[in-house]
Amino acid sequence: MMLKVDQLTVRFGRRTTPAISGIGFHIDQGERLGLIGESGSGKSVTSLAVMGLLGDTARISGSIRWKGEELVGRSDAHYSRLRGAAMGMVFQEPMTALDPTMRCGRQVAEVVRLHAGADRGQARAKVLEILATVGLADPERIADSYPDELSGGQRQRVLIAMAMVNSPQLLIADEPTTALDVTVQAKVLEELDRMLANTGAGLLFISHDLAVVARMCERIAVMYRGSIVETGRLDQVLGNPQHPYTAGLIATADITSAEPGSRLPVIQDFWRQS
Repeated sequence: MMLKVDQLTVRFGRRTTPAISGIGFHIDQGERLGLIGESGSGKSVTSLAVMGLLGDTARISGSIRWKGEELVGRSDAHYSRLRGAAMGMVFQEPMTALDPTMRCGRQVAEVVRLHAGADRGQARAKVLEILATVGLADPERIADSYPDELSGGQRQRVLIAMAMVNSPQLLIADEPTTALDVTVQAKVLEELDRMLANTGAGLLFISHDLAVVARMCERIAVMYRGSIVETGRLDQVLGNPQHPYTAGLIATADITSAEPGSRLPVIQDFWRQS
């Protein structure tokens, strides 16, 4: 098993109510798991916990195992050897995730030089190669540009390039297309899908968008108020949801077929029916 999370609980500061409570899931090489739920359900906290990026105020219990090695309680220096090499992450909000004071090529090159031991010329060549791979038509110009000189779609591709440049075994993508329009979103997902297929990397894909998760993943885990309430194969969960929250998410995901003037479904209705 590549990544196994078991009974993971996270609290912040002195709060007694956990941000996530006793969750568990696993991802093996090449597997794609979609983590879905409304804003505030704990999806991003889960991803940051796996990457060791929650900071000193977080109190973490339970288990996060990477190829059998326990990561909970390990130092940031230990995590740093995994981040960007074995595990890559695409963060939310391409407009703010990149450092505005550094050219994009330098930001990607830092990941290459840190983990691959490449010199400046080797890193530059790798940067241009990966920028072309993620579908950027003019890699030289993109590499020499600052983030504010690029569109949202271009920035998102740079973030994907940064996460994938060292061919990690696991990619965590946290709402990677939320800020993009539908046309750009489709192209970014297509390029991400192709890269994952070529590298054989596993994927933890975090989203509130069922359609996007269905496009990218084979399995799905549904989060509600910090807990995973349902998990299984995508077709099983979407075709025959067992939890009222999951049924509510599915029903409210597509309102295009609703009759004009009719009352739209709300998730609370499904709780009352259960």
